[in-house]
Amino acid sequence: STDSFSSELPAPEELLEKAGGPMLDFSYVGIDAILEQMRRKAMKQGFELNIMVVGQSGLGKSTLMNTLFKSKVSRKSVLATAQEKIPKTVEIKSISHDIEEKGVRMKLTVIDTPGFGDQINNENCWQPIMKFINDQYEAYLQEEININRKKRIPDSRVHCCIYFIPPTGHCLRPLDVEFMRRLSKVVNIVPVIAKADTLTLEERDFFKKKIREELRANGIDVYPQKEFDEDAEDRMINEKIREMIPFAVVGSDQEYQVNGRRLLGRKTKWGTIEVENIAHCEFAYLRDLLIRTHMQNIKDITSSIHYEMYRVRRLNENNTMVAHANGIPEHHLTAHEM
Repeated sequence: STDSFSSELPAPEELLEKAGGPMLDFSYVGIDAILEQMRRKAMKQGFELNIMVVGQSGLGKSTLMNTLFKSKVSRKSVLATAQEKIPKTVEIKSISHDIEEKGVRMKLTVIDTPGFGDQINNENCWQPIMKFINDQYEAYLQEEININRKKRIPDSRVHCCIYFIPPTGHCLRPLDVEFMRRLSKVVNIVPVIAKADTLTLEERDFFKKKIREELRANGIDVYPQKEFDEDAEDRMINEKIREMIPFAVVGSDQEYQVNGRRLLGRKTKWGTIEVENIAHCEFAYLRDLLIRTHMQNIKDITSSIHYEMYRVRRLNENNTMVAHANGIPEHHLTAHEM
């Protein structure tokens, strides 16, 4: 009968498999190919990351930057001049580098703030830094509102500010509180305890706990900010990070041989402090946050939150100025225009 004949025939899939052909899935559309398209486009364009380092001299800012990117990216290693005099006011110096790893290109800009916190009177020394951050937002805004704007606007906005806290082991100084309170409203701040190998583990834990309490008491929201957690998974990952902040870090661009392995570290009389060993310091957590897990998120928050707030404020100011010039009283402006 026809039935017995058809049942003896192998199914079309089996025929394909025997012939070495691929299995055909007729329900597959191919939407997942968008990921590969995005990857290719991103690889062609390359990436940009702008990191600002703030803290008084001697806290190892340049060394930490060189350790993070395993190359000489700091201001000091590039200039290599005679000992620089401490500037009388806060200067801002930025240096850009093109870094490539496994075919991925990144334009990294390190913005240094020599002179911060080095004077006897440090009143308002955060102002030049605030101005610099806002100037970058302004430059981006001007490019954006051009009639003939560039296809790709150069991004000089500060994506992240690493704030170096001296390893006193006691509490934050008024300067630290004032700086982070003001700047956390305009930029992603990641606080770190510099040269953490000068503290014992007990001192370090006490200091970290004290800093977290002071940040809470002063309403300082450091990165990753609670209100920008997108879902439960994000919240869980970010809560772990928030419990670790500030990261107690040690930087070093010196390589040493330890048990047959080459690693970055600091040699002391008592042994070698391994920079990337989480039992020795929290540098690895900071690196993972900034580069391996949250880099895109740091850039997204800069763009969609900090820059957006600046943009809204500036456009409101412009509307108000235009209205005044046209003789319209302020209370006549609609809520939308305000």
